[in-house]
Amino acid sequence: MTLAEFNALPSAQAESLLMDCCGSAKWAASVATRRPYATAEALHKAADAIWWNLERADWLEAFSHHPQIGDKPASGSESARRWAEGEQTGARAATEDVKARLARANRAYFEKFSYIFIVCATGKTAEGMLAILNQRLQNDLPSELSIAAEQQRLITRLRLEKLLASEQRTS
Repeated sequence: MTLAEFNALPSAQAESLLMDCCGSAKWAASVATRRPYATAEALHKAADAIWWNLERADWLEAFSHHPQIGDKPASGSESARRWAEGEQTGARAATEDVKARLARANRAYFEKFSYIFIVCATGKTAEGMLAILNQRLQNDLPSELSIAAEQQRLITRLRLEKLLASEQRTS
């Protein structure tokens, strides 16, 4: 989809596509409302600015749309599921031991922070993500929320790039 095609979509359709990029309904509505965007960079800047001005509840809503590292996506559109699977390629290639340690660390993370571990998994091995997860388990809640929010922002940027690079036409 081109930026011009994205700009021309009806609001509800644009919001739906944006929800595939970031699971915060408030973020998606705000990004859609600011259209048209002159350039992809203008879209990215607006997306980032909107993200950093959201409330904690909006961030948690976005986090809730991700599968845990090592899990298959259970919901979302075909594009969102395909993107999440591609982002977690490193976790799927892990040994059973690493998968078990990831599952234990994921549980510990959720117990401590009350939301799933969010990391921009693209290009990371399962061992690398496990090391990051174990390191981040040492954080306090405010610090970790900020780190998780930054990881979500990075994921969102990559997904916006995928959205604009896709050859799919909307009808």
